[in-house]
Order: sequence, then C-alpha cells, then structure tokens
Amino acid sequence: MEPVFCAGVALRLRSEWDRNEGLGQNHKAIKFLGQDFESLRACCLQSGRLFEDDYFPAGPSSLGFKELGRGSAKTQGVYWKRPTEFCSDPHFIVDGATRTDICQGALGDCWLLAAIACLTLNETLLHRVVPHGQSFHSQYSGIFHFQFWQFGDWVDVVVDDRLPVKDGKLVFVHSAEGAEFWSALVEKAYAKLNGCYEALSGGCTSEGFEDFTGGVTEMYELKKAPPDLFSIIQRAVERGSLMGCSIDVSRALNTNADVSDGLKKAIITLASLLRSLASLTWKPKELDQHLAAINLLVQVEFRGNLTKLLRIRNPWGEVEWTGPWSDSSKEWKSIDPSVRARLHNRSEDGEFWMSFIDFMREFSRLEICNLTADALQAHQMKKWSTSIYTGEWRRGSTAGGCRNYPATFWINPQYKIALKHPDTEGQSDCSFLVALMQKDRRRLRREGKDMETIGFAIYEVPEEFFGRVGVHLKREFFLTHASSARSELFINLREVSSRFRLPAGEYIIVPSTFQPQKEGDFVLRVFSEKPAQLDESEIDDGFKALFKQAHGRYVVTVPSVIDKDLKTDGFGKEACRCMITLMDNNGSGKLNMKDFHVLWEKLKNYLTIFRRFDLDKSGTMSSHEMRLALESAGFKLPNHLFQLIILRYAKPDLDVDFDNFITCLIRLETMFSEYPPCRE
Repeated sequence: MEPVFCAGVALRLRSEWDRNEGLGQNHKAIKFLGQDFESLRACCLQSGRLFEDDYFPAGPSSLGFKELGRGSAKTQGVYWKRPTEFCSDPHFIVDGATRTDICQGALGDCWLLAAIACLTLNETLLHRVVPHGQSFHSQYSGIFHFQFWQFGDWVDVVVDDRLPVKDGKLVFVHSAEGAEFWSALVEKAYAKLNGCYEALSGGCTSEGFEDFTGGVTEMYELKKAPPDLFSIIQRAVERGSLMGCSIDVSRALNTNADVSDGLKKAIITLASLLRSLASLTWKPKELDQHLAAINLLVQVEFRGNLTKLLRIRNPWGEVEWTGPWSDSSKEWKSIDPSVRARLHNRSEDGEFWMSFIDFMREFSRLEICNLTADALQAHQMKKWSTSIYTGEWRRGSTAGGCRNYPATFWINPQYKIALKHPDTEGQSDCSFLVALMQKDRRRLRREGKDMETIGFAIYEVPEEFFGRVGVHLKREFFLTHASSARSELFINLREVSSRFRLPAGEYIIVPSTFQPQKEGDFVLRVFSEKPAQLDESEIDDGFKALFKQAHGRYVVTVPSVIDKDLKTDGFGKEACRCMITLMDNNGSGKLNMKDFHVLWEKLKNYLTIFRRFDLDKSGTMSSHEMRLALESAGFKLPNHLFQLIILRYAKPDLDVDFDNFITCLIRLETMFSEYPPCRE
C-alpha cells in the first residue's frame, strides 16, 4: 500500500499548495470543465458569434434522462431559445435581484428556488453566486457565468443563454415580469453542474443554501423543537443566516382539519402537481415535502400584546396562506398604521405573513444555514476553526457499513480530531459540529443511482494512540467500546450534521453508509472551537511591541530572537501567507495579537528544531538534515513525498534556507491537520 499512500499524500500536498494560493476560494474559483468565462466571451466578441456551450448542449440530454428524457411526453413542444429571440427587451437584472424574480416552472426544484429567494436578501452573498457585470446589452455575447460551492471548493460555471421554451414561455424558473433572466440562468448553471435539469427534482433547501454560501446547515423538526426556537430564528436573521421551512404534504392531505385555512388547501393543490411531475427515481420523502423560505421575522403590538410574525416566500408564487395575518386578514387593522404600511402587502405574489404559533403548527421542518458555524451557539459571536476531509467508500476496502456490521465496520475511513479547549473556563466540555456530505449523487441519477443512507459515529481514542497520526482502530476495539456520540439518524440526504459537546480529548470519527459495500465519495467537515484562548493580559510588553512592529506589513523582518548566522533575509510574502493560512480561523485574512502569539510560539519551536539539525552549522538544511528535522517535528514521510518536498523547497544547490524551512513546516502542519494520512 506504500506507493498508493505516497501518490495520495503527494496529490494532497499539491492540492494544499493550490489552496494556500487561494485556488478554490470564491475570488479564485475553479473553472468548471476548464471553461474560462473571460476568454470565451472575448473570443465571441471578437468573432461576432454568440456562445454555444458544447458541454451542456441545447438538446434532450441537458433536460433529463427519464421523465424529461428524449421523447418523453413532458418534453414535447420544448425548444431552446435565447431571451433575445422571444422577448423584445430582455434584461439580466432589473433594479436589483428580488424574491419576486423567482417563480417556479414545471420542475420539482422548489427546494432550490427557496434557497435562491433567501439569497436575494443578502446582496453580498448574492454577488458571490451571481457575479457583477453581466448584461444583455453591454458586451452581450450569449455567455454568462455563476459560482457555486461544491464539496470544499468554489467552482465557476459557464453557460450559454439558450433556455427551454414552450408556447413562447420559459419551461422552468422565470421572473414574475417575464423580462428578467438572471434566475433562469442560475438554474441552468446549477443544472449543468449536476448533469441535467431533471437531476434537480426533489431535495432539501439546505443543499441549495450550502452550495450558495459554503455554510453549514442545521435542521429542526418542529414537533420536537427546542423551547427557545424563536430566539434561535431571531439570532439567525440578525446574522444573515439563510432559512427554509417545509410542510409534510402527506400530513396536510390526511388531516381532518378545515382546509379553508388556506395553507393546507394550497398544499393539496401543490401536492397533486408535485405528483404529476414526479420522477420515478424520487424517494417518497422527497414527494412529501414542499419548501418555502423565511425572509423576515418581527414582533408587533396587537391588542396590547407582542405578537411574533414570520414572513414566508412560497417559490411557486401566488398561492398563499389565508389564515390570521394573511394579506386580507382583519388582524392588520388592529396594529399601528405606520407598522402596517411598512409590513403589509396585499399582492398575490406567493409571499405572506403568519404568526409564529401558526407556523409551528402548520410547518414540519426548519432548516437554518449558518454562515458562521457558531451562529446558533450564543448571543456573542465566537470563532470556530474548520477542517475539511475528503474520503471514499469502496467495495472490499473502505465500505464497511454501520456499527450493525461489526465484521466490516472497522474498515471504514477514520479521522482523528483533537478537542483541546473547553468552552468555559473550569469546565471540560468542548462544542463542535460534524457534517458528513456525500458527493456528486445528483449526477449519478442518470445511471440509476441516488443518495445513499449515511451517518457517522465518534469514539474516544485510547491513550496509547494520543498524539499519533495515521491512527486506524481495529475490529477488536469497536467490539468492546461504545461510541461517545453519533449522528442522530442514518438518512438518505446529501448531508447529515449534528452538534456535540464532549470532554476535551482526542476522538476518531467514522463516517459510513448504513449498509456495507455501498460505494461513494464524501466530504467530512468538522467545526470546532478556535484553539487560541490566550488572554492579551498574559502577553508581555515586549511581545506587544513586536506585534505592533509587524502589524500591517507584508514582509516580516527576522527579529533578534533568530540567530544572525541563518541564511535568510526575513520571511517573504509566501511564508507570511502560509502563516496566516495556518492561524486564520475566521477567514479574515488577518492575525490578531493572540493569533500572532500562538504563531510566534510555533516559530520558536521550529527555530529550535532547525538549530538542532543544522549539523554542520551552515545556516541551511541539507537534504539529510532536512529529513531528520521533519521527523523530529512529527512528519515521518515516505521517500516519494520527501523527494517532492526537496524539489519544491530547496535552492539550486539543494540546500533549504530558514525561510523555506518554515514555509514547508507550516504547510505540512496545515495539510496533516486537514488530511491526516492513513497507511492502513
């Protein structure tokens, strides 16, 4: 297995170098299928021809594979046309993107449209997905692009503007006015990312939320909701979190309650339409959900008491709640006229108000996408660090199934985490969140595959493995030890996530499918409390002066703590960038004094190692000295990877200076923390 391990770690190291250079971040998104928007548009403008996307052609394969497949009844009479061919004056965005720009068409992707509707409430987030400068007038060449988060990376997706049309109207998502096309093009780009339009049928709003933000979603079953749920929603609104809610359609259909309340009546209408559009590949659970977006929460004085209200957007448009606080209800007449003028809207646009009490009774589930992982943890914003691990389940090697299969459970991938700092001084518990996401399952629907049933378990690491990397616990351990925590359910969703509190220590996370021998790729994300918990009052004045000297500078001069005989002119931009990447846990691109103090302690430790293994006192590292130094620092590397490091960091004379030594160690530490190697 050694060659496989070498190649895998080398690939991960190269990937980590790319990440340190910003590749995969929103400002430097990966080009999906290698298509570069600027280059393609420039070629089209120069040639005078409108762009045609060969990777997502205007034909049956892009529509679907079964219900929307070639020759199906639902695709009869569908043609692909550019907005300029069926609209007299098309626009990309008119007066900013709004919730009314998103009306659902003949596709069961209300989960996606609910997420897009929420996105319009946050302009910063919206323009991460929908880049500025796109138009049907200025530099128009039939090409547009959008950016989505996919399993740890942002990708830039290019599309042409040929859209499915029937009887002169868009088949799928459209704007209420009919002349605004940004939402239809976002849907097309997302369909391309997932293989075809039909692949978007059925899903959870959380999937769209996360692909538009890179955030992490938590779900609440409203029948088992915590008592402070209104406060949770309120804090989520204040922090810009995206929220969606869903109704159990089967519950609404089977209830004996009076359907004149409006919402159940609407759901019955929607349910019949959902089933008429349903693909046979849908899971029953997907048929039984209709999703909407929460976009505002207020409290108003009503008859001497404060009443809690939520504003909800139905992506199907028009059909609305007709109970208390609906557009035409009498309750609006009993509140302050100025408040009524600000909140009340009588148009049939699919957006409506309802009381929090009615919301809890009528809806089934709430999904909140935290743009920061701790958004629901406390009123005071905290910093969390995020680790992303990629892995795979393969038959016969790493697809062991859940704990119900003890003979094979141990062969699943295992990931070691260290919880070092309790939430509160004097206590032992640490908060963290684990999210397991299976990759590319929508694209596999064309092959007859769908979401696997997934979950995870967490085990405390035995003392003999403390501090070690590459730990892989064997069958005997799992036969005699219970899990410390586990996902609430094994479920066939793209992602399962849970929040935990465990005592400080080291733990192994074991992600798995429910049954063994089920193949798939996955991403495991762990959000944990930031390790740096140092109080600035504990930092001496000398270090504070050093921080002020280095603050705001791109090149940090090597101070007196480092020997003058080292071959270095100071840390250059690349080294500084690596240091910030290692210590920056909130994505700000900056280090505060406490972060810098932790970094400085690391540098002093690296300096001690450098001095000890610079055996000939040359002020540089030979390849032999470098290998000894890396092993002393805890990085025992195979030959192939060590050769790659020497090629990357050595000077032409094959010696490694102090600047490159530090950069190498920092990058290795970052990589080993995010991708712990497993030699089993």
